[in-house]
Amino acid sequence: MALRFRIVDKTKIFDPADGFSPLKDPGDVTDCTIAKRGDQWWMFLAGTVIGQPGIHLFSASLPKGTPLSAKGWTLTSDRNDSSRIALLANYNASAPWDLNGGRHCPSYVRVWEPERNQWVERIYYAGGAEQVWGPYTIGYLEWDGSKWIDQPAPVFRAEEDWEHGSVYEPNLIYADGKWKMWYVAGSNHEDYLVHGYAESPDGRTNWTKHRIFAPPELKLFDFRLLPTSNGYEAVFSRVWLAQAEPRPKQASGGADVIGLQTIDPTGAT
Repeated sequence: MALRFRIVDKTKIFDPADGFSPLKDPGDVTDCTIAKRGDQWWMFLAGTVIGQPGIHLFSASLPKGTPLSAKGWTLTSDRNDSSRIALLANYNASAPWDLNGGRHCPSYVRVWEPERNQWVERIYYAGGAEQVWGPYTIGYLEWDGSKWIDQPAPVFRAEEDWEHGSVYEPNLIYADGKWKMWYVAGSNHEDYLVHGYAESPDGRTNWTKHRIFAPPELKLFDFRLLPTSNGYEAVFSRVWLAQAEPRPKQASGGADVIGLQTIDPTGAT
């Protein structure tokens, strides 16, 4: 299916320039993932917290029972101090691999795991052990029924030469009895982006050989797989570089162009 490009309207939900009253410590907000949990819509965000180094994960929600909307979102405050934001999870176990560089690129997944005979909720993310620009590995937080729990080690690391030692921007689904992950690999500093794909029986171990899903020349970045009546479609962005290729005529302004493509969930385009 041919790629289709279009201008996308942007609706502001949170803006650091407007402040986050009554919260005092949120700084910038970056990546987010949205999920409906029960009768409530949730947003899990990455961003900075004033007075704390690195990038952290926190949440926002709409009132229970209300439909998805761009308005009405409230950032979750700390239970012990309503003027401060609540981090999604502490760094009790994960600090060695994600504290210094922070938690980036959250991706929410909820699946029924037959082997465990229960629903599993996870937020996958890229963690930086050294500093905010990577290199990154990929791990997750898991819901234990009352709170999000951090993990002592990442579950996915760069293994192939083409990954340039860093993997990030995870996006996952559970299909055909497997956890399927699309992700970005490469080096931010060298302007090198390549999209990879791998599968795992449990989302933690025994990942298949990492293979290239989209080559570097496509500059494929943010990626989200959506189920449809005919299978899956992927919504994604591409970083446009003037020196690399002509800009699509339909696109104007900004750094990214948005595309829509039908996807085979086995990982093949």
